[in-house]
Amino acid sequence: MFDTAESDPRLTKEQARPLEAKLRAALLKAQYARLKKAQRSLLIVVAGIDGAGKGASVSLLNEWMDARHIRTMAFGAPTAEEKDHPFLWRYWRQLPAGGKIGIVFGSWYQPLFQEAARKRPDQAAIQAHAQDIRHFENLLSNDGVQIIKLWYHLSQDAQRARIDQLLSDPRTAWQVRPEEIKARKKFSRLRDAGALGISLTHSDHAPWQVIPSADEQMRSIATGQAVLAALRRAAHKPVADLPDSGAMEASGQALRAAEIKAALRGAAQRKAVRLEDLDYRATLSDKEYEEQLAMWQGRLAELARSKKFSRLPLILVFEGNDAAGKGGAIRRITHALDARQFHAIPISAPSPEESAHPYLWRFWRDLPRPGNVAIYDRSWYGRVLVERVENYAKAAEWQRAYAEINQFEAQLRGSGALVVKFWLAITKEEQLKRFREREASPFKSFKITADDWRNRKKWDAYQLAANDMFARSDTADCPWLVLPANDKQHARVAVLEHIVQAVEKAL
Repeated sequence: MFDTAESDPRLTKEQARPLEAKLRAALLKAQYARLKKAQRSLLIVVAGIDGAGKGASVSLLNEWMDARHIRTMAFGAPTAEEKDHPFLWRYWRQLPAGGKIGIVFGSWYQPLFQEAARKRPDQAAIQAHAQDIRHFENLLSNDGVQIIKLWYHLSQDAQRARIDQLLSDPRTAWQVRPEEIKARKKFSRLRDAGALGISLTHSDHAPWQVIPSADEQMRSIATGQAVLAALRRAAHKPVADLPDSGAMEASGQALRAAEIKAALRGAAQRKAVRLEDLDYRATLSDKEYEEQLAMWQGRLAELARSKKFSRLPLILVFEGNDAAGKGGAIRRITHALDARQFHAIPISAPSPEESAHPYLWRFWRDLPRPGNVAIYDRSWYGRVLVERVENYAKAAEWQRAYAEINQFEAQLRGSGALVVKFWLAITKEEQLKRFREREASPFKSFKITADDWRNRKKWDAYQLAANDMFARSDTADCPWLVLPANDKQHARVAVLEHIVQAVEKAL
């Protein structure tokens, strides 16, 4: 794998000069062509042996191309905020938009390479990390993010000579980082760790390329050629089969494979709810409602202010028929919470910025920290509901979304979050009644739109999509709570009761 790079091939300046001139012109042309289409972003993952000139290569790419459309992202040790979120959160947040280029230092490969470089590595952990990475890169690739991964490599002798040369001159000694000095002593282990990581995660849609790095000219030309080839490469066909397991905790340690498999098998093992089987007759009298509402709100308020809750991120997801009472239920929840503690997030059609990123990007951005609550009024399930029914998403996109969503929620759970999902269901007759009431009310008329009436005509299609969603995303750790909501009072109390019981169990 590294034979060519460890032979330390070289180019003279005379050989490199005409190649560089052509490369620079071609790179700019290809970059602007990609920007004009604005369909696919390019993510360049930079890794390799310390002391191989990775930083210089990235600086060169910014010099050779238009740096205004390149975002260089360096990830070191996680910050306190990053530790409070799932491991991949910090990478999701900074993904480049369609047409743009992102360069990543300190990528999601860190836990894999660190484990592989240990004296006695845990092979199961290595395989789990690799599986997580393959899933993440498959998902990004299917959503329009092109990935290339560059491993910068040179022989052990060349690495030592380069570091010694830099250290010998006070004007360049500052360029040598402590980890580069340590790498001299652990070269063989780092080399083997790189070879293993590359072999486990190389794919046609997210390939690794080894960049010979002993010679500056050779390294620069090889880097430019790799990026140019990527910019010119046509979009690949979607990856058909996503991995069956894998999710990362905020610490970067992979979850036990048995736990993840159990979570993702849940949809197949649990008996799926079907909307046509619900009993919509449940009601509460006004007196019962007032008493129970006050009780459950009080219990939720007490829990949310407890010391234990400060360690729990709580994610509440609300889906359901139009006019099913999601907003009313959410207001009864927020009444029990400190306004500084929750974020209510209404989800509608994606903005141009959101459409320029992978589908799940906008949901990753708003994940709560421990002690906080994120309340989604509609959610990532829109892909398998409205986008499916209205043909906003291609069949292949919404069909693979079930696995992507299950993986997303497994990662949330793996990082310590509690995810509670509600579907508020009403009958077609009740919906018509509420639509007419909204039209007649000066205070509620804004709630009814032409889209609501148009969606009503597709009632059966939405019911089918919802039933399929329950069947394929109702897992043991993130089950659907499907509540009949013809009686608003009964539904609101049921929602609060389920939240309180779930939080108590989690704490």
